[in-house]
Amino acid sequence: MDIRGRNATLNIVMSIAINNLKGTVAAFALLVMYSTTGIAQQADLRDEAELLRQLAEASPEQAAGLDRQLQSLWSQSGSASADLLLERGREALDEGNVESALDHLTALTDHAPDFAEGWHVRASVFFGLERFGMAAADLERALALNPNNYEAIYGLGLIFEVLGQPEQAYDAYSRALAIHPHHEEVTNAVNRLKPQIAGKAL
Repeated sequence: MDIRGRNATLNIVMSIAINNLKGTVAAFALLVMYSTTGIAQQADLRDEAELLRQLAEASPEQAAGLDRQLQSLWSQSGSASADLLLERGREALDEGNVESALDHLTALTDHAPDFAEGWHVRASVFFGLERFGMAAADLERALALNPNNYEAIYGLGLIFEVLGQPEQAYDAYSRALAIHPHHEEVTNAVNRLKPQIAGKAL
């Protein structure tokens, strides 16, 4: 399959950051909803290990809320200035202003090099610019800081796939799916590559 021919491919990783814009508000609303309806056990928004545990065992409906809670948690740097740079970078992405997004996110990684989400979101900008080596380097940095970020693992898989390395891409997708079993895009990617991987194994 010609990956470059798929209209969605170059936008998928960038959409990760854009889709996170509503994460903070949605996370709190979903937590209240789940605790009152009994859909899922209530988890402390700051307890990453518990959120990940629940995500691995969740139904598709439960997973959506847990995903939002994790994205909200991972977007909190603990620094008001870093949070502002992240917000401005995402807003610029949402507006299609890639150069401005890159400026804000580079300032963020300079200011807060231990904040994994800064590297992750900047990787989406590099991916959109087809600067895949720089995107991969940022994703590796993000994963060194937060190895459970299934979105960053997924992004790394996309880069491998674009570069014609389906085995490495499949391994990355499988790793992301092990953390978030109901991730729709990752599931689609695994299903897309499975025939290629199976064929080579034969």
